[in-house]
Amino acid sequence: MSVQPSVRRLTAPQITARKGGEPIVSLTAYHAHTAAIADPFVDFLLVGDSLGMVMHGMENTLGVSLDLMIMHGRAVVRGSQRALIVVDMPFGTYEESPSEAFKNSARVMKETGCGAIKLEGGTRMAETIDYLTQRGIPVMAHIGLTPQSVNVLGGFKTQGRTKDAWAAIEDDAKAVANAGAFAIVLEAMAEPLAQRITEQIAIPTIGIGASAACDGQILVMEDMLGLTGKVPKFVKEFGQIGIAIEAAIKSYAQEVSTRKFPACEHTYAMKDD
Repeated sequence: MSVQPSVRRLTAPQITARKGGEPIVSLTAYHAHTAAIADPFVDFLLVGDSLGMVMHGMENTLGVSLDLMIMHGRAVVRGSQRALIVVDMPFGTYEESPSEAFKNSARVMKETGCGAIKLEGGTRMAETIDYLTQRGIPVMAHIGLTPQSVNVLGGFKTQGRTKDAWAAIEDDAKAVANAGAFAIVLEAMAEPLAQRITEQIAIPTIGIGASAACDGQILVMEDMLGLTGKVPKFVKEFGQIGIAIEAAIKSYAQEVSTRKFPACEHTYAMKDD
């Protein structure tokens, strides 16, 4: 007889059903222990390719590999019980063709146990999103500022600041929604445009620097905890964990330097034979 888990995870259709309702709460997560802490309070956790910058000191997300995403994805799934886990598809693993995207997405879902994947791109990725969803892979889309396209965009710039840029971004949103995405991340987008898109499409919009007009919000957990130093201007720091860690390490170093060795206060005594 199979053993059923005591807590049921949220699913992609349940996130879609929240359109226009109670705001959707989400954060990034890269390891089991922070996933466990966040799990009771969020609707989904994104294992973002931002881990390349946040966890591994990369300059951008382009160097993140599929194996790295799978390793962190497994950890987040292990550490959580309730939240839907979404894993980013890294640069170069889905753009070539829908079949290549399916092969790599299926591997991510099989090897991590996640409930959905996320990929960047609007109209150009609609065919791929349709291909994946028709084959059982829930897809979260991502438009606006797409970090994997940073070299094409010319940097991390707010999108939709002028009205003449709106039509193309609106077309992107409609294309991915019509292709079957269950939700869409709007990143670094002017508020009036984010509001228009949220009103125009039938799937939830998840904002990151895209205003309160969206159906939900996501932030990089380390940013909102004050762990990364310089954060985007739209991020509110809800904690100063970096300062607390620095103070603890400094205190530890001072004690060791004076030979207090606090970790050795309860070491084992030798036994006579």
